[in-house]
Amino acid sequence: MSSQSGSFFRDRTAHPLAGYTVLQIIPEMHAGAAARASIDIAAALSRVGANALVAGRAGPMVSELQAKGGVFVAFPAHSRNPFAMTLNVRRLARLIEAERVDIVHVRSRAAAWVAYGATRLTKTPCVTSFQTGFETTDAFAARYNSVLARGDVIIADSAYAAERIAARYPAARGKLKIARRGVDCRVFSPQAVSPDRVRAIRTEWGAAPDESIVLLAAGAAAAPDHKVLIEAARILIGKGVSGTKCIIAGGDEGGGRLARDLDRAIAKAQLQGIVLRTSPIRDLPAALLAASVVIALSSLTEDGAALEAQAMGTPVIRADAGASHETILAPPEVDDSARTGWRAPLADPAALAATILTTLDLGATAKDRLSLRARAHIESRYSLEQSCRATLDAYCAARRGRQT
Repeated sequence: MSSQSGSFFRDRTAHPLAGYTVLQIIPEMHAGAAARASIDIAAALSRVGANALVAGRAGPMVSELQAKGGVFVAFPAHSRNPFAMTLNVRRLARLIEAERVDIVHVRSRAAAWVAYGATRLTKTPCVTSFQTGFETTDAFAARYNSVLARGDVIIADSAYAAERIAARYPAARGKLKIARRGVDCRVFSPQAVSPDRVRAIRTEWGAAPDESIVLLAAGAAAAPDHKVLIEAARILIGKGVSGTKCIIAGGDEGGGRLARDLDRAIAKAQLQGIVLRTSPIRDLPAALLAASVVIALSSLTEDGAALEAQAMGTPVIRADAGASHETILAPPEVDDSARTGWRAPLADPAALAATILTTLDLGATAKDRLSLRARAHIESRYSLEQSCRATLDAYCAARRGRQT
């Protein structure tokens, strides 16, 4: 966790978790939301005098975890093999007893089945993270996901997610806590990014100094998002829009069929040189600042790019789905003068093109005001400190629940 934390994390003796041991379980310590969140929470726990363990498959983020006060424990939490999961229940129970774990926090579904069994054996409070993206209408998947609703405390990443969880799993209603995704506002800050970093990113993209950048910061799983943006770009070119380049970052992740399909789609739309597929972003804050508008089209998940773009003061367009009414303030929920970004219908290239055009046409004063509002929105509701505080509060609630 960054040094942005306030007094909440300074006095170890004053915090209810001081001296306790918390075990977080994630699939693996590779770059991703689960590993990042586990490191941030481990750092917060360390700051209040708690012992922070993280179990999962080893990966490149283990060193950062250890540098920030966490302890890594190798555990096959990624396994979905029913036989292996059954064996892992006893294995995890032994780990909980050996390390004298007071609270277990599990962040994935397969691991949650293991953790649920192990914590029932050891009578240890179990906290689950139930994300918006886990919702489904498939009966089998709903059954598989239901273990996340069995925690002693259930952490939802948005009010939207909490409402959906309570509607599908009524018994979870009284156990729900909201801990929104946190943005490190020290790292994602316009003042923290030098002009040289921005120039380096734009040079990498082959962008001219006066060229506007429309950035879709997506990974290999976002093929539908790619198609919508390509069609929206075709519409914009048809309207005579020039001096704009669309960047699909991460579109070549892993190479293979997706990369080939994306290249074919760009060629079919005759948008070579206008829509570019690039490598995954190596300097995200600089890339967000280099962009004129950021596109976040994920239909279910609360896309981190939408939050981080607002922290950087860059106009963002988010799919009008899931928790978007929380992440992006926009009419009709708020007056246009309170807008922090735009929401566009899913899979509607014409609507996306029109919204992109609106953002590109913003005057300097309007854009500055939007940037300040967006930054204030993230600082007030989505800061890393607030996210950590809410998660640690959930741990306290789980502990209290087991003591009553």
